[in-house]
Amino acid sequence: MSIIRTFVVASFASTFIAGCQSMGQSTAPALDSDNTSYKRMVTQGRARTIVENLYRCPVKVGNHRISAVGQITADDGTVITVPAETALQKGLGPKSQDLYNECNQIIPKNSAEVSTAGVPVIEIDSDGEVITGYIVADNYYEMWVNGKLVSVDNTPYTPFNSSIVKFKVKRPYALAFLLVDWDEHLGLGMELFPISGPKQNPWYPGDGGLIAKFSVGTMTDSSWKAQSFYIAPLADPKNVVERGNVHDTPNLGGRTHPFAKIPDCQDKCYAVHYPIPANWQSLRFNDTNWPRAWEFTDEEIGVTNLPAYTRYPELFAGARWIWSQNLVLDNVVIARKMVR
Repeated sequence: MSIIRTFVVASFASTFIAGCQSMGQSTAPALDSDNTSYKRMVTQGRARTIVENLYRCPVKVGNHRISAVGQITADDGTVITVPAETALQKGLGPKSQDLYNECNQIIPKNSAEVSTAGVPVIEIDSDGEVITGYIVADNYYEMWVNGKLVSVDNTPYTPFNSSIVKFKVKRPYALAFLLVDWDEHLGLGMELFPISGPKQNPWYPGDGGLIAKFSVGTMTDSSWKAQSFYIAPLADPKNVVERGNVHDTPNLGGRTHPFAKIPDCQDKCYAVHYPIPANWQSLRFNDTNWPRAWEFTDEEIGVTNLPAYTRYPELFAGARWIWSQNLVLDNVVIARKMVR
């Protein structure tokens, strides 16, 4: 027992000293004031299509869906882009590098066949460390580091793909993801499910999800922050309840399929939106009041047969799928993590 006790004390001391040294080497900057607005905007019905399709798969695949974009006017007169205003629509980059992508015919059989040699390094700090990350998002992601765009999902809807990213940065730094669960019924948060088969449901609320792991040990889990900005479909906007900084839907049966209640309002459904704050990508952005991310299982996300993810368990080991409170109804989410 004395040997074990000595080892534990020594280990604690070493960890404490290392932590102090780390804190001394890199001090987090002061945060800006909280500029998040929690004032809701309500829309009803289908949006007007402004972009027919952001991406077309160059080869024939089994599950390719159109990634259209629309606009709809809220009750306060605000014109809202749905499902979201994205870097992809604006033509910003760099585009994501493929881990697995049927459209680009990059489909390694396992982790041993994955190579990161050709992945470009996006430089944030010239004197930083090079970090490699692996990402799966349902459906679209864009990733920012300290306010610099480092990866834009090249396949916004389906088929489901996964990505590799490399960036060079020094600590502390902020990882920030814009995440979009794309909708086919624009402004209503619904899609056709399944894409084929006898039991199609053309008014199905899809679900989202993000999992990511980085070479320095950072990975998605409940220590991240995750805030929702577009919640639909809703039979009544009163189903969204603001509890301080949390946009909750406590009376709709559940937060995952098959427990979440599916409204029958179809093209008369409502959506609740919140303004996306300025500079959400930056190191100084104040997410102190944001809720923590929720963790979900592979089964809850519905990815147990998704080769873009399941072929590479070693690359995602220990990471958890995350989203905001409601996996089904929350369609646009920002997730953030400060790495010190």
